[in-house]
Parts: sequence; C-alpha cells; structure tokens
Amino acid sequence: MSLKIVVLAKQVPDTRNVGPDAMTPEGTVNRAALPAVFNPEDLNALEQALRLKEQFPGSTISVLTMGLPKSAEVIREALYRGADQGYVVTDRPLGGADTLATSYTLSQAIKKIGEYDIILGGRQAIDGDTAQVGPQIAEKLGLTQVTYAEEIISLDPEKKKIVVKRHIDGGVETVEAPLPLVVTVNGSAAPCRPRNAKRVMKYKNATAAAERTPEQAEALAPVIAKKPYLDITQWGAADIDADPAQIGKAGSPTNVKSVQNIVFKAKESRTMSGSDEEIDTLIQELLNEKIIG
Repeated sequence: MSLKIVVLAKQVPDTRNVGPDAMTPEGTVNRAALPAVFNPEDLNALEQALRLKEQFPGSTISVLTMGLPKSAEVIREALYRGADQGYVVTDRPLGGADTLATSYTLSQAIKKIGEYDIILGGRQAIDGDTAQVGPQIAEKLGLTQVTYAEEIISLDPEKKKIVVKRHIDGGVETVEAPLPLVVTVNGSAAPCRPRNAKRVMKYKNATAAAERTPEQAEALAPVIAKKPYLDITQWGAADIDADPAQIGKAGSPTNVKSVQNIVFKAKESRTMSGSDEEIDTLIQELLNEKIIG
C-alpha cells in the first residue's frame, strides 16, 4: 500500500555569515543579502520520507516551500535525492511573515495539494529556532502531531497507525499515533542521503516560473512541453485562497528587531601543567566561586 507524503522544506540564511546587511529597515531578515542553504533539519525530515517511500512502493513525496523565487533551489535538491515533485509558494504579500502567518500560508498550500497521509518537516529552522511552524500547521489542519521525532519505527497504512521514537529532554519516548498526522524531525535523526547523479542530470534544469527570465522562459518552453517534470509548480497567495489579513506582515503579530552574530570569547585563560598542586588550587577556586559543590 502506497503513501502520499508531504515534506516541508525551507531555504534559510546561512547563520554562520550574518553581517551588517542581515536586517532590512522594516525589521525583517534581508534574505536576498545572505547566502542561502537547505534548512538542516528539513533534510533529516526528507530522509525519513525517502525511507518510507522505499518501504512502501508506489509512494510519492511532494516537497513544499515558501519564500523568494530562489527558494526553488531546495525543491531541486529534494528532487536530486528522490522526491517526486515540488511546490513553491512565492508572492510579495507573503514577505515578512512570522511563524503564525507562515503556518497559515503553508496549511493553505497543503489543502490545495490535497491528499496526504503524513506531513514531515524539520523540528525548527536555523533562522528562527522557534519550532512553532510544524505544530501550528497541525493545529490549523486539525491533525495529530508528533514532535522531536528521531526515527519512524513502523507505519501501518491499513490500520492508519504510526510508531515514532522521540528524543526529548531526559531520554527517549516511543509513541503511537493515527494517520494522517504531522511529524517534526530532530537534527539527531538520520542524515539525508547525498544527491543521486542520475537524478541530478534529470532535474538540473527544473525551475519555477519566477526564476526564469523572459529569454529563459522562451528557450525552455519546448523542453518543458516534452518534459513537464522540469516545471516546478509555483503558487501565489491567490492560488491557495489565502486571506490577505493572515499572510505576510499583515498576519504577523511578532516582529524581529535585530539580528546579530555573537561570538563568545574567553576573558582569560590559564595553562596548567597537571600537577597535583595546580589541580587542588583549581578545585578550590571552583568551590569558592560555587561553580562546583
């Protein structure tokens, strides 16, 4: 029995390279000025989806992302690894969205995709670290959710049940839940497999409409007519019947004031020889400062 799987993926700014141009005057992240990467934990979620696809022949993986037109790059990366199709939600009114507006937009897109048995996404994105979008999508769609997942132990499509191992503070928890549901995956889960060379050759020219210049669109038109899988589906706010009051800045009750790259530096350091006397002195200092006790 096959599954219909949706994977949520996000193209995020590389937080290792946050500079003075990281913020716009409006207080939003200047994504166009920062190097972009596939959100790491979304790759962990993609790997879980690919394993389910292998376990249940005939299953399909649809990858959904929201962002600038260039975010279609994460769709290509997912196609290279084994996903079947992708959807890019991009529109100017969607800009500046916080987690509430983002989860609303993605839930509307998932409704338009239609059928699904399981929705997988990373626990959180490295540009926000909120871990809110997955649970909010589950709430908006009225679905069960399993968070902090580390491994899908088993799935029974006929009984519509899944067993998931969660990595939580203080240990590991194994839970059973009904399908359909939303699962958010930890970075401690299995890493995503590398690109497949044959799939790279097949999908390297896959693009969304907003990525193409008029010249590129004209040149690619006959190619896409023969190979429709090279046309990544693109939706705007109107395509997913989004309420203008619930998207972008208008639908975002929170606002980022600033982004900083903070590097912790030791104020002082000490080189020790490892003698008993120096170790006794260090232990006494730590006791006096109540660092240990």
